[in-house]
Amino acid sequence: MANLEIIPVSTSAELDRFIALPARLHAGDPHFVTPLQQERRDALSPKKNPFFAHAEVQFWLARRDGRDVGRISAQVDRLVPDPEVGHFGMIAAEDDPAIFAALFETAEGWLRARGKRRVLGPFNLSINEETGLLIDGFETPPMLLMGHDRRYIGGRLEALGYAKAKDVIAYLVNIERELPASARRLIDRRQASTLTVRNLDVKRYREEFDTVTEIFNDAWSRNWGFIPFTEAEIAHMAKSMKPLIDPRCVVIAEMNGKAIGFGIALPNLNELITDFNGRLLPFNWAKLLWRLKRGAKTARVPLMGVRRSFDGGLVGGLVPFLIIDELAKGLRARGAREIELSWILEDNRPMRNVIESLGAVAYKTYRVYEKALGAPVPAA
Repeated sequence: MANLEIIPVSTSAELDRFIALPARLHAGDPHFVTPLQQERRDALSPKKNPFFAHAEVQFWLARRDGRDVGRISAQVDRLVPDPEVGHFGMIAAEDDPAIFAALFETAEGWLRARGKRRVLGPFNLSINEETGLLIDGFETPPMLLMGHDRRYIGGRLEALGYAKAKDVIAYLVNIERELPASARRLIDRRQASTLTVRNLDVKRYREEFDTVTEIFNDAWSRNWGFIPFTEAEIAHMAKSMKPLIDPRCVVIAEMNGKAIGFGIALPNLNELITDFNGRLLPFNWAKLLWRLKRGAKTARVPLMGVRRSFDGGLVGGLVPFLIIDELAKGLRARGAREIELSWILEDNRPMRNVIESLGAVAYKTYRVYEKALGAPVPAA
């Protein structure tokens, strides 16, 4: 390790190197999609990402013999309910145990110095953004805002004392096929006079977005790892999603005129940028606009929820079927063939049962790891 150094990212040029590293590490992997550089700069910028308003974040690069060979982040999120928990993320490195050891020693020390006694991750940067390390499903590209990692990383983490905290599942649904008869019977049982579904009202875009976020924060509030969206994050998300939103692909379920559930499907941006190498300029932005207008063959449902007051009842069990069925109609109208429903907690059996009854296949698994941290080492 004598010629290995860990460098805190402190300049714009270092951040660009931090962003660029995974593409080099995945050279030759036909399923890796290089993220858009500008999108990554914005996501990792305190000036652009409102996550930084309630979190302290540090990035590091591992460098050996003049080459970047690894990276990691550490995050202290003040909205995490347990004050002793810190997070790591953005992990990528060459397959060398010394590099992983140095990166995690640095990130753990930083967290320990801030009073953290347990570390969870990877979160890039929040559980509301990219969550978990890919451990199964390497044979297909990732969808929008989902990760794609090297196979060896899980083993390297486990060798450093990390263990499974929770797995999250990504499901794939072929929406060209007819729904199973049992699912269709459930959908047809709804009472149109009291339980209805509708699409997004674009004239009330921000108000509609506030409604679905309020439902999301309520629906997910008891889930493992839940952190609510702040007002600033809601505004940021509404603005950033708007170019991708098709009103037919946002569904709101209402009971007696009150919104009780929702689902949002977005075109799989990764499908449309595979040949961009992370760049929009000089001409890829025009290609992207054209491809978005033409439509993607795949899509992802990153946000869906039903109010907790309907948990366990007939209505609460029916609403997800109605939402997914309506989303599928809107997506088929755009030419989509498959949708990813992600992510789903491994122990969220009710939702998994709904999804599997629609003929969906669990095709990717992401793992969140945890490790206990010792007390900080006193200064000499």
